[in-house]
Amino acid sequence: MSKTGDPLLHTNTLWRRLLAEFTGTALLVTAVVGSGVMATRLSPNDVGLQLLQNSTATALALGALILTFGPVSGAHFNPVVSAADWFLGRRTRTGLTATDLGGYVLAQTAGAIAGSILANLMFALAAVKLSGTSRTGAHLWLGEIVATAGLLLLVFALVRSGRTAVAPAAVGAYIGAAYWFTSSTSFANPAVTIGRAFTDTFAGIAPASVPGYIVAQLVGLAVGVGLIVALYPDAGAKADDVIAPHADTARRRRSAGRRP
Repeated sequence: MSKTGDPLLHTNTLWRRLLAEFTGTALLVTAVVGSGVMATRLSPNDVGLQLLQNSTATALALGALILTFGPVSGAHFNPVVSAADWFLGRRTRTGLTATDLGGYVLAQTAGAIAGSILANLMFALAAVKLSGTSRTGAHLWLGEIVATAGLLLLVFALVRSGRTAVAPAAVGAYIGAAYWFTSSTSFANPAVTIGRAFTDTFAGIAPASVPGYIVAQLVGLAVGVGLIVALYPDAGAKADDVIAPHADTARRRRSAGRRP
C-alpha cells in the first residue's frame, strides 16, 4: 500500500484529476454546443428564445458537472480558474503546482475540442467544421473581461468563506446569467473558446476571433486576481478547495499535518 506523500500516489492522483478535467470540460462543451443546435432546431425564428434555451441548459449542465467531477479534480474546467488557483496558492503551497497547471490546461483544451466533436456527431453534423461566426470588437472583448473577472471573484469568494457546497448552483447561475448581461455571451474560458471554434453552429466562434477572446479572458484573469488579492488577501490559503474540495485536497492536508 502506498504511503501518504508517495510519488506513485501523487502520479495516480494527477492522472485521475486530468481525466476528470478532460471529461468534465468535454461534457460542458457538448452541453453548450448541443443545446445550441437543439435550440435552433426547436425555435428557428426566435434568437432570444434560442439563447434562453442555450443558457439554461449550460447553467444546469455546469452545476451537475461540478457535482460529478468536483470530488476528483476540483472541477475547474477552465484554464483561467486553474491559473488563478496556481498563482494565489503558490506561496502557501496550496492549490495546483506548475506541473498540475500545465496538465490541467492541456486536458481542458483537449476536452473542449472533443466536446465539440461529440456534439457535432450527436446531431449528425460533420465531426469537425470550423465556425464561420465572427465575434470581434472592443465591446465583446470588454464583455469577456467582465465575465472572466466576475467568475473568478465568485469562485474565490465561495472558497474563502467556506461555502463551496453551493458552488455548483452559484457558478452555474453566474454563467447562465452572464449569457445575458455580457455582450459576448460569457465564454469566460480559453479552453471552451478554442473548442467552440470546431463547430459551425449556434455556439460557434470563428477561429480568427479566438485570439481576441483569449486575450480578453487573460486580462479578465489579471483583473480578477487583483480584486481577489485586494478583497481577500488570504484567499490563497484556501486554494486547495477551488472550485470544490477534491481527493488531492485531503492528501495535501494530511502531508502538511492539517486537518481535512
